[in-house]
Amino acid sequence: MEAASKWSQMASGNVVLAFIDVTLRGCSQVMFQSNPLTGLLFFAAIFVGAFAEGNPAVAYGSVLGTVAATFTGMHLKDQRSWKAGLFGYNGCLVGVALPTFLEVTPIVWLCIILGGVVSVIVTICIADILKTWKVAALTAPFVLVTWTMLLASYAFGGLSSNALPVPNLPHDLVAHNSNLLDGIELFHATFYGISEVFLISTVVGSVLFLAGLAVSSLWAAVFALLGSLLAVLVATLLQAEHSSINNGLYAFSAVLTAIALGSTFNKPSWRVLIYTLIGVVFTVFVQGALNTLLGPVGIPTLTMPFVLASWLFLVPNKDVMPSHRQ
Repeated sequence: MEAASKWSQMASGNVVLAFIDVTLRGCSQVMFQSNPLTGLLFFAAIFVGAFAEGNPAVAYGSVLGTVAATFTGMHLKDQRSWKAGLFGYNGCLVGVALPTFLEVTPIVWLCIILGGVVSVIVTICIADILKTWKVAALTAPFVLVTWTMLLASYAFGGLSSNALPVPNLPHDLVAHNSNLLDGIELFHATFYGISEVFLISTVVGSVLFLAGLAVSSLWAAVFALLGSLLAVLVATLLQAEHSSINNGLYAFSAVLTAIALGSTFNKPSWRVLIYTLIGVVFTVFVQGALNTLLGPVGIPTLTMPFVLASWLFLVPNKDVMPSHRQ
């Protein structure tokens, strides 16, 4: 606490340190925290995962996207939101996503900068539309900006994809097993679900993400782990594709839903726990539905399942919860 207070004092009196502070908070806001140490641990986790997967551009992209968005937000009237990092996190995710799905070229780096800048504009736009229902934009700006650029890559020779899903028409999945857990790597799937929020699969990185959450909010860390585990179990029960389950692809949106409903917008309680569990289960269904819907287009769902599920569960919050959300 003393170190955090000292850092805040230093940041408040130095323009460069203040910018670094907000940039770190921007990264931490991907999981609803406003803590520079959390952001530092998150960036460390991204670097660990990106280098382990042989794609360091993802790590550098996360920094570039966050910096571009933070710099853009610095010139807005709402300095309170800027200082909390609320204009940086969508840019961070754009910076992670583009090098993940597109071949890394100078044009992609320019797209990350553009995406970071535009994510701030889209954040303001969506927030203004949603203010009637008193819900946040969440990661919808990241999804819309990234979807636009990934779809555009099919039209532009200068943007080549290297990891986009192969367009596929909807079809029944044959995945019937007498033993539901046969072939399911429960440990890896649960931890990958946490790191896949940033589009990487790493156990070490997931531990760093959980540590970053715990530094800011122990409840957030608990709900992240619980949400990932529950999503893996639900997807397994529904007999989803095993490789997708094991890679955490049915859990990452559920992780964000669990943190949002369980600790960010509601005060933890037994009532909130039950509400959150229902939200997490529903997120898995939304994940499967969007996988099917976007299959023919050949783009990933990203965190849209979390966005849709959380919006649906946050709008009636004041009617469901005994006390109003934060």
